[in-house]
Amino acid sequence: MFSFPEQISAATKTNFEAQLALITALTNKTFESVEKMIDLNMNVAKASLEESAANVQQLLSAKDPQEFFALSAAQAQPTAEKAFAYSRHLASIASSTQAEFAKAAEVQIAETTRKVTALVDEVSKNAPAGSENAIAFVKSAIGNANAGYEQVAKTTKQAVEALEANMNTATNQLFQAAAKANGRASASAKK
Repeated sequence: MFSFPEQISAATKTNFEAQLALITALTNKTFESVEKMIDLNMNVAKASLEESAANVQQLLSAKDPQEFFALSAAQAQPTAEKAFAYSRHLASIASSTQAEFAKAAEVQIAETTRKVTALVDEVSKNAPAGSENAIAFVKSAIGNANAGYEQVAKTTKQAVEALEANMNTATNQLFQAAAKANGRASASAKK
């Protein structure tokens, strides 16, 4: 049978190792996410440069101002669509990263809670008479910490959902504005 200090020491070591594993996993997920964002931005930058050169060539080939404005308006729609696709892809990367972080944290917290509860139960079996209130207090603190974590996880999830909704709304408004501008430019070019 282990003594109380040995139990605490073993639990502390196990908890530290679990936290180190969690930090390592989250760091790896962060680097993966950053790598995806860099790849996305590099691809977008390369495509934008190529398309800009082609668009400038088209605009320079315009024979009169009406054709110039018609070409300019026609180029606005695909640009808005690409901005929309870019923001959706970026939101997808952020959302999946947040989900992975939440899952890893949830697993870690559940495991730590299980171990702490098991330790408290083991200690309470060997606790001297009269320590029931202290043990009940510790168990209550563990329950409160779990409830706090659940609230933080819920709030974080709501914040990410709100961010995604706001990004979608902003992108849709940009897309609609570009479509209206394209329609107006096309109409004025026909006059």
